Amino acid sequence: MKAAVITFPGSNCDRDLAVAFEAAGAEVTRVWHKDATLPEGTDVVGVPGGFSFGDYLRCGAIAARSPIAKAVIAHAERGGYVLGVCNGFQVLCETGLLPGVLMRNAGLKFVCKPVALRVESTDSAFTSAYQAGAEPIIPIAHHDGNYQADEDTLATLEGEGRVAFRYVSNPNGSRNDIAGILSANRRVLGMMPHPERAVSAQHGGTDGRALFDGLMGALALT
Repeated sequence: MKAAVITFPGSNCDRDLAVAFEAAGAEVTRVWHKDATLPEGTDVVGVPGGFSFGDYLRCGAIAARSPIAKAVIAHAERGGYVLGVCNGFQVLCETGLLPGVLMRNAGLKFVCKPVALRVESTDSAFTSAYQAGAEPIIPIAHHDGNYQADEDTLATLEGEGRVAFRYVSNPNGSRNDIAGILSANRRVLGMMPHPERAVSAQHGGTDGRALFDGLMGALALT
């Protein structure tokens, strides 16, 4: 399985994401934001956390208009898998691959700590290795993680089972305690918590490992 991890100016979790994919058995290629194409045979694209382009304008807005973003959109439209974490979630919303927007935390402060999530849907490659209702502990580190969407969008996400993860104790004011959502075909996941920071016991926990293992297992069957 082949994973491509994007790097933008200001990305700071791209190496972490690459290491997590590699630990799950993927062959990883690092891709610069000015590249216009993804490596041939890419199965999954990782859009990492950080502060792309310094978070000028809206978070993720400039990255969503970079040359590589067009290739990521095309990959997703072909049915390819995409994982956007933290700033990557913001980028995916700015591209239109996922609905809604990430706004300033309700408390107006940067929040950095481990949090408990509840697995709401196991009907995706990303969540298939979790048990429904499980409460993995995954770190967060964001200033603009407050997920907001209009009532119709929220109703669609809820009605179609596209809320992948919720916060057990909401740290940022997100509507419906949403921590991560899926695209309509369930092949694009955006989430604010950092599963790539929870794949090694040396880093304090391994609850994020199931996301990468489940994804790689699903890709092995395709």
